[in-house]
Amino acid sequence: MSLLSALPPLLAVYRAGIAAILRQLGRRRCPPPAGSFEFARKRRSEFPLPSRCSRRAFPTQNGKVAIVTGGTKGIGYQTVKHLARLGMHVIIAGNSESEGQEAVRKIKEETLTGEVEFLYCDLASMKSIRQFVQQFRAKNCPLHVLVNNAGVMLVPERKTEDGFEEHFGLNYLGHFLLTNLLLDTLKQSGTHSHNARIVTVSSATHYVGKLHLNDLQSRCSYSPHGAYAQSKLALVLFTYRLQHLLTANGSHVTANVVDPGVVNTELYKHVFWVVKLAIWMTAWLFLKTPEEGASTSIYAAVSPEMEGAGGCYLYNEKRTKSADIAYDEELQRRLWTESCKMVGISDESSRVP
Repeated sequence: MSLLSALPPLLAVYRAGIAAILRQLGRRRCPPPAGSFEFARKRRSEFPLPSRCSRRAFPTQNGKVAIVTGGTKGIGYQTVKHLARLGMHVIIAGNSESEGQEAVRKIKEETLTGEVEFLYCDLASMKSIRQFVQQFRAKNCPLHVLVNNAGVMLVPERKTEDGFEEHFGLNYLGHFLLTNLLLDTLKQSGTHSHNARIVTVSSATHYVGKLHLNDLQSRCSYSPHGAYAQSKLALVLFTYRLQHLLTANGSHVTANVVDPGVVNTELYKHVFWVVKLAIWMTAWLFLKTPEEGASTSIYAAVSPEMEGAGGCYLYNEKRTKSADIAYDEELQRRLWTESCKMVGISDESSRVP
């Protein structure tokens, strides 16, 4: 890909990131502490960005079961910890056995609960996803919450074992297949008064994303920034179409998409070194902590305010407007149909207008 063609998506993604950071900064409750970067960074917890994660009193979730992808670190780890603290039995789906078991150990210590376990699931492998679902079904337990949290960002051009571009294959298609394979269990677990919930993590970069239906694998022109933004837009389109289908079928399941904000996690390991340096120096001021980033996922998963509500885009625990293109129902349908072909499942949505 030429430098000129790579520049527009790069600038668009960074522009979206800066806009999101400024929005976060504008909502701070307290001024930053005086002193050096290191001093302020150590006192980061004393001057948190707005987040009600630790202050909201959500109802207990005893007897409920959740699956969280990418729950071994970052936003996913904090999501698992808070759900477990509420009494949920949480299954971490991740692609590292050692990291998974370490996360389980730490969460059990921090929450004093034994209701956390790890099951291997590589979202970059359709075979691994199917094996994970088989393992889960063998437990004969319900599923009340599915949090599609895992993802990669700005990785160099490479493919999954099934031949998909990695952003599209892991961030989007992996979760598309996982959700569809677990839908029957979710439908059986939801009730009229307590719907099962699907929470999918997107990002502000979806606002600048472009869906190339004729080149979803970015074969013609690869840009890590463009591919990442496209995968996040696809997740929003998927969520809206999924909610339409769930409503049409009268299912007691809701699907919502969340924007965690700009969060200080390991996702930034593939950005330019200048950006890494800037993040290292200013994360205490501009970026959310993983706990703050997880607050909207937790809200969507357990808040009574979201009971029966689906097809919402949530930011800072509030419903907000997503990109205009995400509401294009024809684009939603076409992406769904193409996705079914890619992952090898039947497209039952063809019977729904």
